[in-house]
Amino acid sequence: MFVSGFISIVGRPNAGKSTLLNAILQEKVAIMADKPQTTRNNIMGVLNQEDAQFVFIDTPGIHKPHHKLGMNLNRSAYQALQDSDIVLWIVDGSKPFGRGDEFLLQKIEQSGQDCILVVNKVDLLKKEQVLDTLFRWNQRYNFKEIIPISAKDEFNLDELLKVIKSYLPQGIAYFPKEMICDHDEMFMIQEIIREKVIWKTQEEVPHSVAVVLEKMQDNEQSLFIQAMIIVERDSQKGILIGKQGDMIKQIRLLAQKELKHRFQKKVELELFVRVEVNWRNKSTKLAQLGYQDGME
Repeated sequence: MFVSGFISIVGRPNAGKSTLLNAILQEKVAIMADKPQTTRNNIMGVLNQEDAQFVFIDTPGIHKPHHKLGMNLNRSAYQALQDSDIVLWIVDGSKPFGRGDEFLLQKIEQSGQDCILVVNKVDLLKKEQVLDTLFRWNQRYNFKEIIPISAKDEFNLDELLKVIKSYLPQGIAYFPKEMICDHDEMFMIQEIIREKVIWKTQEEVPHSVAVVLEKMQDNEQSLFIQAMIIVERDSQKGILIGKQGDMIKQIRLLAQKELKHRFQKKVELELFVRVEVNWRNKSTKLAQLGYQDGME
Protein backbone atom coordinates (compact mmCIF):
# COMPACT_ATOMS: atom_id res chain seq x y z
CA MET A 1 0.00 0.00 0.00
CA PHE A 2 1.32 3.42 -1.03
CA VAL A 3 0.59 6.36 1.28
CA SER A 4 1.08 10.07 0.65
CA GLY A 5 0.01 13.38 2.07
CA PHE A 6 0.68 17.00 2.91
CA ILE A 7 2.25 17.76 6.29
CA SER A 8 2.25 21.39 7.43
CA ILE A 9 5.05 22.40 9.78
CA VAL A 10 3.79 25.20 12.02
CA GLY A 11 5.15 26.88 15.11
CA ARG A 12 6.31 30.09 16.66
CA PRO A 13 9.34 31.90 15.23
CA ASN A 14 12.67 30.20 15.93
CA ALA A 15 11.15 26.87 17.01
CA GLY A 16 13.31 25.02 14.48
CA LYS A 17 10.88 24.41 11.60
CA SER A 18 13.37 25.03 8.79
CA THR A 19 16.14 23.15 10.59
CA LEU A 20 13.80 20.15 10.86
CA LEU A 21 12.82 20.25 7.19
CA ASN A 22 16.45 20.48 6.04
CA ALA A 23 17.42 17.61 8.36
CA ILE A 24 14.60 15.37 7.10
CA LEU A 25 15.42 16.03 3.44
CA GLN A 26 19.19 15.97 4.03
CA GLU A 27 19.39 19.04 1.85
CA LYS A 28 19.13 22.75 2.50
CA VAL A 29 15.83 23.96 1.08
CA ALA A 30 15.06 26.57 3.76
CA ILE A 31 17.38 29.18 5.24
CA MET A 32 18.05 29.19 8.97
CA ALA A 33 18.78 31.88 11.54
CA ASP A 34 17.96 32.59 15.17
CA LYS A 35 15.76 35.56 14.32
CA PRO A 36 11.97 35.71 13.82
CA GLN A 37 10.59 35.91 10.27
CA THR A 38 13.58 34.15 8.73
CA THR A 39 11.14 31.99 6.72
CA ARG A 40 8.83 34.25 4.69
CA ASN A 41 7.32 31.83 2.19
CA ASN A 42 5.64 28.47 2.45
CA ILE A 43 8.38 26.12 1.28
CA MET A 44 7.48 22.65 0.05
CA GLY A 45 9.92 19.81 0.65
CA VAL A 46 9.28 16.31 -0.75
CA LEU A 47 10.60 13.11 0.82
CA ASN A 48 10.16 9.89 -1.14
CA GLN A 49 10.23 6.37 0.26
CA GLU A 50 9.49 3.14 -1.58
CA ASP A 51 5.92 3.04 -0.28
CA ALA A 52 5.31 6.67 0.68
CA GLN A 53 5.62 10.30 -0.32
CA PHE A 54 5.79 12.96 2.38
CA VAL A 55 5.05 16.51 1.20
CA PHE A 56 6.18 18.89 3.93
CA ILE A 57 5.16 22.55 3.97
CA ASP A 58 7.51 24.72 6.03
CA THR A 59 5.58 27.84 7.07
CA PRO A 60 6.57 31.27 8.40
CA GLY A 61 6.60 31.46 12.19
CA ILE A 62 3.19 32.59 13.47
CA HIS A 63 3.58 35.84 15.41
CA LYS A 64 1.83 39.07 16.35
CA PRO A 65 2.07 41.13 13.14
CA HIS A 66 3.12 44.79 13.12
CA HIS A 67 2.81 45.41 9.36
CA LYS A 68 1.20 43.98 6.22
CA LEU A 69 4.12 41.66 5.59
CA GLY A 70 3.61 40.05 9.00
CA MET A 71 -0.12 39.65 8.34
CA ASN A 72 0.64 37.97 5.01
CA LEU A 73 3.15 35.59 6.62
CA ASN A 74 0.56 34.52 9.18
CA ARG A 75 -2.03 34.05 6.44
CA SER A 76 0.35 31.75 4.54
CA ALA A 77 0.85 29.62 7.64
CA TYR A 78 -2.90 29.41 8.35
CA GLN A 79 -3.61 28.35 4.76
CA ALA A 80 -1.04 25.55 4.94
CA LEU A 81 -2.56 24.41 8.23
CA GLN A 82 -6.02 24.16 6.66
CA ASP A 83 -4.83 22.37 3.52
CA SER A 84 -2.75 19.63 5.16
CA ASP A 85 -3.48 16.00 5.99
CA ILE A 86 -1.58 16.23 9.27
CA VAL A 87 -0.15 19.15 11.26
CA LEU A 88 3.30 19.07 12.84
CA TRP A 89 3.41 21.67 15.57
CA ILE A 90 7.06 22.35 16.43
CA VAL A 91 7.74 23.83 19.86
CA ASP A 92 11.00 24.78 21.54
CA GLY A 93 11.16 22.37 24.48
CA SER A 94 13.61 24.62 26.31
CA LYS A 95 11.03 27.43 26.60
CA PRO A 96 7.87 27.58 28.74
CA PHE A 97 4.35 27.63 27.30
CA GLY A 98 3.48 31.24 26.43
CA ARG A 99 0.75 33.45 24.99
CA GLY A 100 2.01 32.77 21.47
CA ASP A 101 1.59 29.03 22.07
CA GLU A 102 -1.94 29.59 23.38
CA PHE A 103 -2.81 31.57 20.25
CA LEU A 104 -1.42 28.88 17.94
CA LEU A 105 -3.16 26.13 19.89
CA GLN A 106 -6.48 27.91 19.27
CA LYS A 107 -5.74 28.03 15.54
CA ILE A 108 -4.96 24.31 15.49
CA GLU A 109 -8.17 23.52 17.40
CA GLN A 110 -10.18 25.67 14.98
CA SER A 111 -8.66 23.88 11.97
CA GLY A 112 -9.93 20.51 13.21
CA GLN A 113 -6.78 18.87 11.82
CA ASP A 114 -4.97 15.97 13.45
CA CYS A 115 -1.89 17.35 15.17
CA ILE A 116 1.42 15.75 16.13
CA LEU A 117 3.34 17.80 18.67
CA VAL A 118 7.09 17.82 18.03
CA VAL A 119 9.09 18.96 21.05
CA ASN A 120 12.35 20.24 19.59
CA LYS A 121 15.71 21.16 21.17
CA VAL A 122 15.64 18.37 23.75
CA ASP A 123 19.43 18.37 23.43
CA LEU A 124 19.31 21.46 25.69
CA LEU A 125 17.46 19.57 28.44
CA LYS A 126 18.33 16.89 30.98
CA LYS A 127 16.41 13.61 30.79
CA GLU A 128 14.10 14.48 33.70
CA GLN A 129 13.41 17.90 32.18
CA VAL A 130 12.41 16.24 28.89
CA LEU A 131 9.96 13.95 30.70
CA ASP A 132 8.50 16.88 32.63
CA THR A 133 8.15 18.95 29.45
CA LEU A 134 6.37 16.11 27.61
CA PHE A 135 4.01 15.64 30.55
CA ARG A 136 3.14 19.34 30.71
CA TRP A 137 2.42 19.55 26.97
CA ASN A 138 0.31 16.40 27.15
CA GLN A 139 -2.01 18.21 29.61
CA ARG A 140 -2.62 21.02 27.12
CA TYR A 141 -4.38 19.25 24.28
CA ASN A 142 -5.35 15.87 22.87
CA PHE A 143 -2.41 15.56 20.48
CA LYS A 144 -2.32 12.47 18.25
CA GLU A 145 1.30 11.93 19.28
CA ILE A 146 4.03 13.81 21.12
CA ILE A 147 7.55 13.21 19.80
CA PRO A 148 10.74 14.65 21.37
CA ILE A 149 13.48 15.49 18.86
CA SER A 150 16.59 17.52 18.27
CA ALA A 151 16.47 18.79 14.69
CA LYS A 152 19.99 20.19 15.02
CA ASP A 153 21.43 16.84 16.13
CA GLU A 154 19.00 14.84 13.94
CA PHE A 155 17.90 12.95 17.05
CA ASN A 156 14.75 10.77 16.82
CA LEU A 157 13.86 11.87 13.27
CA ASP A 158 13.43 8.27 12.08
CA GLU A 159 10.82 7.74 14.78
CA LEU A 160 9.09 10.99 13.81
CA LEU A 161 8.87 9.91 10.16
CA LYS A 162 7.52 6.51 11.20
CA VAL A 163 4.77 8.18 13.23
CA ILE A 164 3.88 10.67 10.48
CA LYS A 165 3.70 7.84 7.95
CA SER A 166 1.16 5.98 10.08
CA TYR A 167 -1.24 8.95 9.71
CA LEU A 168 -0.86 9.47 5.95
CA PRO A 169 -3.80 8.34 3.80
CA GLN A 170 -3.52 5.85 0.97
CA GLY A 171 -2.82 7.79 -2.18
CA ILE A 172 -0.61 8.57 -5.16
CA ALA A 173 2.78 10.21 -5.60
CA TYR A 174 1.88 13.86 -6.10
CA PHE A 175 5.33 14.83 -7.37
CA PRO A 176 8.09 13.12 -9.37
CA LYS A 177 10.76 11.28 -7.37
CA GLU A 178 13.53 13.67 -8.39
CA MET A 179 11.68 16.69 -6.98
CA ILE A 180 12.84 17.83 -3.54
CA CYS A 181 11.60 21.45 -3.36
CA ASP A 182 8.95 23.53 -5.12
CA HIS A 183 11.10 26.66 -5.40
CA ASP A 184 13.52 27.36 -8.22
CA GLU A 185 17.21 28.30 -8.15
CA MET A 186 16.46 32.02 -8.34
CA PHE A 187 14.43 31.83 -5.12
CA MET A 188 17.19 29.91 -3.33
CA ILE A 189 19.88 32.37 -4.44
CA GLN A 190 17.83 35.28 -3.05
CA GLU A 191 17.21 33.39 0.19
CA ILE A 192 20.89 32.49 0.67
CA ILE A 193 21.85 36.16 0.29
CA ARG A 194 19.11 37.19 2.75
CA GLU A 195 20.29 34.54 5.21
CA LYS A 196 23.81 36.05 5.21
CA VAL A 197 22.34 39.51 5.80
CA ILE A 198 20.42 38.13 8.79
CA TRP A 199 23.54 36.44 10.17
CA LYS A 200 25.74 39.52 9.92
CA THR A 201 23.59 42.55 10.71
CA GLN A 202 22.19 44.14 13.83
CA GLU A 203 18.76 43.53 15.31
CA GLU A 204 16.87 46.23 13.39
CA VAL A 205 18.00 45.25 9.91
CA PRO A 206 16.97 41.59 9.25
CA HIS A 207 13.20 42.18 9.49
CA SER A 208 13.40 45.01 6.96
CA VAL A 209 15.42 43.23 4.28
CA ALA A 210 14.29 41.80 0.96
CA VAL A 211 16.51 40.54 -1.86
CA VAL A 212 15.80 40.80 -5.58
CA LEU A 213 17.84 38.97 -8.21
CA GLU A 214 18.46 41.47 -11.00
CA LYS A 215 20.82 39.59 -13.32
CA MET A 216 22.10 36.03 -13.69
CA GLN A 217 24.45 34.66 -16.32
CA ASP A 218 25.13 30.94 -16.10
CA ASN A 219 27.48 28.75 -18.09
CA GLU A 220 29.29 25.47 -17.48
CA GLN A 221 32.31 27.04 -15.77
CA SER A 222 30.89 30.02 -13.87
CA LEU A 223 27.85 31.85 -12.55
CA PHE A 224 27.51 35.63 -12.43
CA ILE A 225 24.83 37.06 -10.13
CA GLN A 226 23.76 40.64 -9.52
CA ALA A 227 21.33 41.21 -6.65
CA MET A 228 19.66 44.17 -4.97
CA ILE A 229 19.18 44.22 -1.19
CA ILE A 230 16.18 46.36 -0.22
CA VAL A 231 15.87 48.04 3.19
CA GLU A 232 13.46 50.58 4.64
CA ARG A 233 15.73 53.33 6.00
CA ASP A 234 18.98 55.11 5.15
CA SER A 235 20.38 54.09 8.54
CA GLN A 236 19.84 50.42 7.64
CA LYS A 237 21.57 50.95 4.33
CA GLY A 238 24.53 52.42 6.22
CA ILE A 239 24.69 49.38 8.53
CA LEU A 240 24.51 46.99 5.57
CA ILE A 241 27.27 48.69 3.65
CA GLY A 242 29.42 49.18 6.74
CA LYS A 243 32.56 51.20 7.28
CA GLN A 244 34.41 51.44 3.95
CA GLY A 245 32.08 48.76 2.57
CA ASP A 246 33.31 46.11 5.02
CA MET A 247 29.88 44.69 5.97
CA ILE A 248 28.57 44.26 2.43
CA LYS A 249 31.87 42.62 1.50
CA GLN A 250 31.51 40.07 4.32
CA ILE A 251 27.92 39.32 3.28
CA ARG A 252 28.97 38.96 -0.36
CA LEU A 253 31.84 36.59 0.42
CA LEU A 254 29.70 34.40 2.71
CA ALA A 255 26.91 34.13 0.14
CA GLN A 256 29.37 33.59 -2.70
CA LYS A 257 31.04 30.73 -0.80
CA GLU A 258 27.74 28.91 -0.22
CA LEU A 259 26.58 29.46 -3.79
CA LYS A 260 29.88 28.09 -5.10
CA HIS A 261 29.39 24.96 -2.99
CA ARG A 262 25.75 24.64 -4.06
CA PHE A 263 26.36 25.00 -7.81
CA GLN A 264 29.83 23.41 -7.86
CA LYS A 265 31.30 26.15 -10.02
CA LYS A 266 32.94 29.56 -9.77
CA VAL A 267 30.48 32.24 -8.60
CA GLU A 268 30.87 35.99 -8.95
CA LEU A 269 28.34 37.92 -6.86
CA GLU A 270 27.64 41.64 -6.96
CA LEU A 271 25.44 43.21 -4.29
CA PHE A 272 23.77 46.61 -4.21
CA VAL A 273 21.58 48.24 -1.54
CA ARG A 274 18.47 50.35 -2.15
CA VAL A 275 16.10 52.10 0.27
CA GLU A 276 12.35 51.51 -0.24
CA VAL A 277 10.64 53.40 2.58
CA ASN A 278 8.05 51.32 4.49
CA TRP A 279 7.98 48.57 1.83
CA ARG A 280 6.55 46.03 4.31
CA ASN A 281 3.27 47.98 4.42
CA LYS A 282 2.85 48.47 0.66
CA SER A 283 0.70 45.87 -1.06
CA THR A 284 2.11 46.50 -4.53
CA LYS A 285 5.69 46.20 -3.27
CA LEU A 286 4.87 43.02 -1.32
CA ALA A 287 3.34 41.54 -4.48
CA GLN A 288 6.43 42.46 -6.52
CA LEU A 289 8.65 40.77 -3.96
CA GLY A 290 6.53 37.60 -3.90
CA TYR A 291 5.06 38.02 -0.41
CA GLN A 292 1.41 38.27 -1.49
CA ASP A 293 -0.80 38.25 -4.56
CA GLY A 294 -1.32 41.99 -4.63
CA MET A 295 -4.74 41.84 -2.98
CA GLU A 296 -5.55 43.79 0.16
